[in-house]
Amino acid sequence: MSTPSQPATTPSQAPESFRNGGRAVVETLAAHGVDTIFGIPGTHNLEFYRHLPDFGIRAITPRHEQGAGYGADGYCIVSGKPGVVITTSGPGLTNVVTAAATAYAESRPMLILSPGVPTGLERADVGMLHETKDSSGALTHLLVSSQRTRTAEGAGQAVAEAFAMFASARPGPVHIEVPLDVLEGAWNGSVPKPIPGRAPGLDARVVSRAAEAVAGAARPFIVAGGGARKASQAVRELAERIDAPVATTANGKGILPEDHPLSLGSNVRFPSVQAESAAADVLIVLGSELADSDLWGGLIGAQTSVGVRDAAADQLVIRCDIDPDQLGKNLPGDILACADASEFLSALMAELDERNPAATSARGTTSARESGGERARAVRESWGRDFDVDSIGARVTRLVEQGAGGNVVVAGDSSQVTYDGTVHALHASTPDQLLYMPGFATLGYGIPAAIGAKLADDARPVACILGDGAAMFSIQELMTAAELGLGLPFVIVDNGGYAEIEAQMVDRSMAPFAVRLARPDFAKLGESMGGIGVRIDAADIDEQLPEAVAVALQAGVPTTIHITNG
Repeated sequence: MSTPSQPATTPSQAPESFRNGGRAVVETLAAHGVDTIFGIPGTHNLEFYRHLPDFGIRAITPRHEQGAGYGADGYCIVSGKPGVVITTSGPGLTNVVTAAATAYAESRPMLILSPGVPTGLERADVGMLHETKDSSGALTHLLVSSQRTRTAEGAGQAVAEAFAMFASARPGPVHIEVPLDVLEGAWNGSVPKPIPGRAPGLDARVVSRAAEAVAGAARPFIVAGGGARKASQAVRELAERIDAPVATTANGKGILPEDHPLSLGSNVRFPSVQAESAAADVLIVLGSELADSDLWGGLIGAQTSVGVRDAAADQLVIRCDIDPDQLGKNLPGDILACADASEFLSALMAELDERNPAATSARGTTSARESGGERARAVRESWGRDFDVDSIGARVTRLVEQGAGGNVVVAGDSSQVTYDGTVHALHASTPDQLLYMPGFATLGYGIPAAIGAKLADDARPVACILGDGAAMFSIQELMTAAELGLGLPFVIVDNGGYAEIEAQMVDRSMAPFAVRLARPDFAKLGESMGGIGVRIDAADIDEQLPEAVAVALQAGVPTTIHITNG
């Protein structure tokens, strides 16, 4: 794997002529623990790049800025650090917008840095190279925030404030635009110190009410989303404490190890899981908006329609989210905790510890609680009706896991093999094993996300499973993986184009067209980019795929495994 180039100078030896706005930004990045950035050098962003070697920050160069954004996202999930992207002005920035919008939809932290037109030329339309009417204004409407800075000192401060936001609120993408004259001009200030996170204050009365409800629950149920990923240990402790089954969204996959007796996996879209959530007397929802992109037209909780509680059901709903605007989405709650999930769960269990275990409430007693393990087992037994365990996506996922081991990180895509397969078939033990974006559902995510994950932890097995249609959106990033010397298996399941859309056409009584596509020989294409190519017929995957994956993980270059239908 490539390593950062050696610094030309140490920070203290930097020439004063280069103590500019670019250095203010990069030195602030280093002060916040950034060691890797994704992006493509361009005419206008070189004063960012000049300073990266001085601080040992590794620059990863994908073949498209969208790949930079997806790579940063995969890096974020596995490393736990915000992904950082540097683009050039104009098309470099607009190329990354889809990846940034993905991070917004999935509530994942991403910092995007770009140059902008010089101060005084905003909206001037003078024909500058890469000139854009109003980049920051456009991104303001798509991301958490976009800020055009006025000074070098302000640019550094904006970086510090972005990291404070990541630690204090619902995370998402932030864009900082530095005018060219500021980027290249003098910086006379100092590096901003990291700003302590300012999480919402937890209301003790809310905790007390939640504890009373939970202590008396006879049939509790927990749903954990992406907002609870950092609270996995606390979720497990609560589930075991109150003997409650746990179902997760796709972004929450692995919060509770999926071999745990109380785990219902990332299967909130299954009718059996939704029915069990409706039968709960106390439903606890942690860090999720309960989006339709996870539920596929279904409902969590006792509801007659989305957002309409069933008046005949005796169900109490506890919701926790760091974003107050999430607390009422898609399912009104009775007890609302605006807090970080870890903070809320720690306070809740402390309150439970102080209560008499034999105490009763209006909703029952702890002794009356039904076995959570038995409830979870009964739900799992019905999954044969909810999920095709023999689908090609499910089979490929199990075989990849067999070849790679139980802690493998799998990058998926907006492919049938992912949402009909990997999301449900992968047995995750930690909340960083599935790289996916169910909300924005962008094609082209998987390949660069796998690269970012491998860069975050080179010792961890990482694989990518996706369809041929999705692969063609970012196939050029195979060259990036080869250049970096990453032993990544890219498993491309070929169904001849956009089979899901073809099926939707048929369902609408349309004659399918524009969905059966010509494809390259992916194995040869992988070889041409400096990797290894393997072709496996779909009939032979049981015998050949696990070994091919195991061998690929030990190679010093990526392996493209093309699964064909004859």
